[in-house]
Amino acid sequence: MRINEEIRIREVRVTDANGEQLGVMLTKDALRLAEEKHLDLVEVAPKARPPVCRIMDFGKYRYEQQKREKEVRKKQKIITIKEVKLRPNIEQHDFEVKLKNAQRFIEEGNKVKVTIMFRGRELSHPELGSEVLNKLAQAMEGTVTVERAAKLEGKNMTMILSPKAQKAQKPKKTNIPKGGDDSAQNQDSSSNS
Repeated sequence: MRINEEIRIREVRVTDANGEQLGVMLTKDALRLAEEKHLDLVEVAPKARPPVCRIMDFGKYRYEQQKREKEVRKKQKIITIKEVKLRPNIEQHDFEVKLKNAQRFIEEGNKVKVTIMFRGRELSHPELGSEVLNKLAQAMEGTVTVERAAKLEGKNMTMILSPKAQKAQKPKKTNIPKGGDDSAQNQDSSSNS
């Protein structure tokens, strides 16, 4: 954005701080008008013919714009890819530990890259690795979607899981009488007698 003396065009269309059209005028006249109001002349539409300029407080405008950008960044969720590494002949307990880690990553809102590492002759049986990956995907079936299916790349087989989009659920209403639960009070009084 060009402001004040940076605007080199001879004529500009000017709007004031309230958004009212002041018409087409010479740039030097528009600058003088902005200086009289102790504001800046800011070019807002340089591609228009003639270019559109607004008389405004540029420092305040830039501050509000930075504040909006900061709010947008604050609300933005950064998704990272976490990795869980397995072997094709993994023991059940080790598998469960890796499964818990993957579930924790998914609950945090991250994607999970599950890698099966093959060594030596294990590479001749890639179906063992795909069985482990399928078992892990089935164990997490309700919370994840398989973004990329199992694929053998060199000595590793990888699969990427991402969290399922959760729909906002309304809380269920329960029918509790306003006076409380009379039956519980009646039982308490009868047991004391």
